[in-house]
Amino acid sequence: MRPITVIGNWKMNGSKAACRQWIDTVCAEMEKGMPAGRRFALCPPYPYLSDCSQQISACSSASLALGAQDVSAEMGGAFTGEVSAAMLHEFDCKYVLVGHSERRDRFNESDRLIAEKALQALDQGLTPVICVGETADERNSGRAVEVVRAQVARQIAILQDRLVDSLLAYEPVWAIGTGKVASAQIAQDMHREIRLQLAEFNADVASHIGILYGGSVKFDNAVELFGMPDIDGGLIGGASLDPQEFLAICRA
Repeated sequence: MRPITVIGNWKMNGSKAACRQWIDTVCAEMEKGMPAGRRFALCPPYPYLSDCSQQISACSSASLALGAQDVSAEMGGAFTGEVSAAMLHEFDCKYVLVGHSERRDRFNESDRLIAEKALQALDQGLTPVICVGETADERNSGRAVEVVRAQVARQIAILQDRLVDSLLAYEPVWAIGTGKVASAQIAQDMHREIRLQLAEFNADVASHIGILYGGSVKFDNAVELFGMPDIDGGLIGGASLDPQEFLAICRA
């Protein structure tokens, strides 16, 4: 059985006070018990990683892990503004998002660059969460599967067997921050396409890798989404800012 993984992505939101309150609330509830076979993580903005790391490590519950929202494709050197995987490892990050649609769109990140970031994360013992997904125009023109398969194919070509130590996240761009959500069946259909594509490469990778869904996930739709056979959890955006909503999704 693949575990259900729920990751909160705060994007460029939050504050030191909000982080403290959020972690206090979430850890206190997780210490009371959470469903078995599940993993949970928070990806706050870079400036809050240190405080969040210390606070999470002080929790008696080991359920919540820390993640980052991006990582450099370089090991180190003259790359002003970049943050390396080794630096994230020092803050006890377990996960790192790579290739989020906002990074692809606004910062022109290519599939090759995303794979190189994933490799850096893997080299430091982090689990990269590799995001793929189509725009509204690509879906409306009937190219959704073609586009997502091309994105996954580049990850397979570069990461090869190391892909099994990653997570994939299918996030249709038209459902991110819009309030729109792919129906559970639409999401399942794409997750199934991804898993079948992975099976063409390596059946073991296909059966073991977790594929998360991201795109306006809330408690109201999480139950149905997580019940689908090829959906292994969620990458939660806006809803993760509310600790009670995040906890409800974690229990879904």
